[in-house]
Amino acid sequence: MKKVLLISAYLLCTAFMFSQTTEDIVKAIEKEGIENSQLEQLAYELMDLNGPRLVGTPEMKSAHDWAVNTYKKWGITAENQQWGTWKGWQRGITHVDMVSPRVASLHATQLAWNPGTSSKGVTASLITLPSFTDSLSFVKWLPNVKGKIVMVSMLQPTGRPDENWEEYATKASFEKMKSERDSLEKIWRQNIRNTGYTSRNINAAFEKAGAIGIAQSRWSEGFGANKIFSAGTEKIPAVDISLEDYGMLYRMVEHGEDTKIKIVAESKDLGVVPTFNTIATIPGTEFPDEYVILSAHFDSWDGGTGATDNGTGTITMLEAARILKKVYPNPKRTILVGHWGSEEQGLNGSSSFAEDHPEIVDGVQALFNQDNGTGRVVRLSGQGFLHAYDYLGRWLEAIPETYKNEIETTFPGSPGRGGSDYASFVAAGAPAFSLSSLSWDYWNYTWHTNLDTYDKIVFDDVRNNAILTAILTYMACEDPKKTSREKAVLGINPRSGKKGEWPTQRKPQRKGGQD
Repeated sequence: MKKVLLISAYLLCTAFMFSQTTEDIVKAIEKEGIENSQLEQLAYELMDLNGPRLVGTPEMKSAHDWAVNTYKKWGITAENQQWGTWKGWQRGITHVDMVSPRVASLHATQLAWNPGTSSKGVTASLITLPSFTDSLSFVKWLPNVKGKIVMVSMLQPTGRPDENWEEYATKASFEKMKSERDSLEKIWRQNIRNTGYTSRNINAAFEKAGAIGIAQSRWSEGFGANKIFSAGTEKIPAVDISLEDYGMLYRMVEHGEDTKIKIVAESKDLGVVPTFNTIATIPGTEFPDEYVILSAHFDSWDGGTGATDNGTGTITMLEAARILKKVYPNPKRTILVGHWGSEEQGLNGSSSFAEDHPEIVDGVQALFNQDNGTGRVVRLSGQGFLHAYDYLGRWLEAIPETYKNEIETTFPGSPGRGGSDYASFVAAGAPAFSLSSLSWDYWNYTWHTNLDTYDKIVFDDVRNNAILTAILTYMACEDPKKTSREKAVLGINPRSGKKGEWPTQRKPQRKGGQD
């Protein structure tokens, strides 16, 4: 009797599921995404508790483990798949102080993979770069850096972003400032070229010549925002100092003051460590070897906590998967969620996956990637696939106006060649699409800066994106047709004058930072 009842219940449930219309599922996705949103909690756990996710750090590995456990709580299978190794490193305490001609604590941080100091730190006088006529004059001057901390960034003429000038300055004053700044930047760039080095490798020359530290300030053209990248030194500390403090120090040096700073940067070298992608799977019932992939890079730079690059893309895909597992637990096609590692160093995690799993790439129905900030999605390109309009158009029809009324489409568009992880799949011929979003001052204020933190997230926009992604995924899974991969004929490249060619798959860097 119990067996009969169980079978009856199953048949009733199955009949109900088959009787649900597309409209029913879409409404259920929207309802779940609005009334039971987990985005704030996911963001808190990922950004505030775990912190930044620089490849090769313990924080990155703990974030991967957190993602697997989060999916497990939702009944979704997930695993960390190793694709390579990286230089292991852990950020420690940074403290930078001016100790002469007066005492002041400075707003500064060590750069990624920075060689650490002892707890006592290093103290030395600052030195700026003079004008060089050629590489010989640079070589002649170079011994002056011995025992010094070298200031390697240009003195900015203003700490106010252009929009602030445009709002308050006279037109003549604004134009004068821009002209002076352009001239200073041109002179600075030429001076670096005259050394025979570039901004990427000159720090190594200073280190070899006996400098005991590097001070930079990579201003991001927004109040309080600096870009935080890698150190580029092997033994000596390299720190980024806020525009305001860097400018003060620079002016003191230029006025002849013996300006000294103390750098404490207690980072740890952890040797070589494995690096991963986290892959979650909701198996398909009818076409298990065809895939709809939700895509977002998991790693970040570590000046902030990687909130909008790419924490928001990450929680969008997590939330979309959670909603789908609850509302649409038995998709016709397999749903994969790819949380890619080391996107920031050249799409390494996603290109490794594409290289290692050609059978999955061959079975891709569609991939949806989100990676340019917290804003709601407003642009969708066909990425050069000739018939992308046919299927993306059908899927978009099912989406309520609220979530698509601002989206501008471009068909067939041009294939992505970099920028984010969808490009790894486009290059392999798979229909992969970028869900491009509103800026919210992304480039100046949060992209790779010290200000990329939880408080910059606009949760209403991210909710919009999670619901949009879930509906697109449902439609792609249900579509009776396999998507076309026919490529559009590319036009003439205006730079080269040659006929455009489809991008080739890049070779991933599987041993990072170990040269």
